[in-house]
Amino acid sequence: MMSTVRDEIRAVSTSNYTALFSVLLQVSDLAVVGLAGAAAHWFRFGKALGLDDIRKIAIGVILTALVFGSSSLYRNWRSIGLLSESLRIVRIWSVAFGATVVLAVALKFANELSRIWWALWYAGGLAGLVGLRVACRKVATSLRKAGVDVRRAVVVGGTPLAGRVIDTFRKEQWAGIEVQGWFTTLDTNAPMEALLAPDASPCLGSLDGLARYVEANSIQEVWLALPLSEQSKIDRVIASLRHSTADIKLVPDLFDLQLLNQSVGQVAGMPVISLRASPMDGNARLVKALEDRILASLILLVIAPLLVLLAIGVKLSSPGPVLFRQRRHGRDGQEIEVWKFRSMRVHQEAAGKVTQATRDDLRVTRFGRFLRRTSLDELPQFFNVLQGTMSVVGPRPHAIAHNHQYMGVVKDYMQRHRVKPGITGWAQVNGLRGETNTAEKMQARIEHDLTYMQNWSLVGDLKIVALTVVKGFFGRNAY
Repeated sequence: MMSTVRDEIRAVSTSNYTALFSVLLQVSDLAVVGLAGAAAHWFRFGKALGLDDIRKIAIGVILTALVFGSSSLYRNWRSIGLLSESLRIVRIWSVAFGATVVLAVALKFANELSRIWWALWYAGGLAGLVGLRVACRKVATSLRKAGVDVRRAVVVGGTPLAGRVIDTFRKEQWAGIEVQGWFTTLDTNAPMEALLAPDASPCLGSLDGLARYVEANSIQEVWLALPLSEQSKIDRVIASLRHSTADIKLVPDLFDLQLLNQSVGQVAGMPVISLRASPMDGNARLVKALEDRILASLILLVIAPLLVLLAIGVKLSSPGPVLFRQRRHGRDGQEIEVWKFRSMRVHQEAAGKVTQATRDDLRVTRFGRFLRRTSLDELPQFFNVLQGTMSVVGPRPHAIAHNHQYMGVVKDYMQRHRVKPGITGWAQVNGLRGETNTAEKMQARIEHDLTYMQNWSLVGDLKIVALTVVKGFFGRNAY
């Protein structure tokens, strides 16, 4: 288990290490506050901390953790400038420190502390917190220059605004966004070289080739540098990327109105409206990884004897292997291998064809029918969770052939692949299990999957696990 957790942390640190950075930053903030309090005490009194002093500083650290943790301070700082973040630090640190003073008065030990001590602690803490952000950005810039956590992007639009976006990312390397080029929105054969300066970035073509380029070059972000009046072109881009898992961000021409619209986010100092982003970013990704490993390890320890008995039952039911290995799409559409206890007699499907199991399917063995009815055939997928290819809770993986079949029929079908597939999910505990032989049934399942992704929380995952145990093992739609 420990090696797989380390592998996940290593993957996070290379592909999206801001999640790990955020956790380290939270811990470092608390360390800075505690050390600032201790240093201020030594500077004022010239002696080491006593037990009572440690308790007073601990109160400040705890209150800081509560105030900082409930704020938006630890969202992905790739999206905010240093000045804005520093001003936010001043505001939130002042609230946390003020709460510490109030509690000190309430506990009647404020009079035991020097006002100079309070002032030094506040100033030292503020300097340390801001300095920590400066250091983090310098480290991030160095790492991103070395290719760590660099996201491949393209810009849509041949306007001066697009040139500003490209130029900004070139200068602000701490943002970690590498623009490969830009796409014109013109539908004519007019010379495109005149739209942007020759040295801005290469023109990659028109919107007709955007989706193909994004897929072929593993583009992670598509930036729309278009005015809000170009709604039809924005809709066209979103429609063309409906099967892609790339993030789509709109950079409206609002630079002069930035202070009047605080709901508009920032990346490298540019106003941004995020039209679509990963639901598992930042802290959520690391929390989800730890949740999966811990739950899977505990469950496997409990069900180990059952796994042995089921394996023997499969082996005795019909000739063939114990496990059935299926190719499925995982996170970001990558192919993974999913394990199940074999429930059917060994047979050969036609090339490129996957026939879903139906009620009274003759291919299913008697023991296999029991496994499928109770969902016990899914238990080996907890090993997939330990491998890091699946989650305990998430959208159920469909056959690759079914993905190709429904992606052009069911709206937003491929968006479910923005997270790891799960052993159980919100759709399954709401009765959407078994055969999905119509577009309407698949649409209902996808809607539940997207609802889960939009509202993900650790508590929600535990609720789904509990519901699966209570009512998810038996169901009239499982066969």
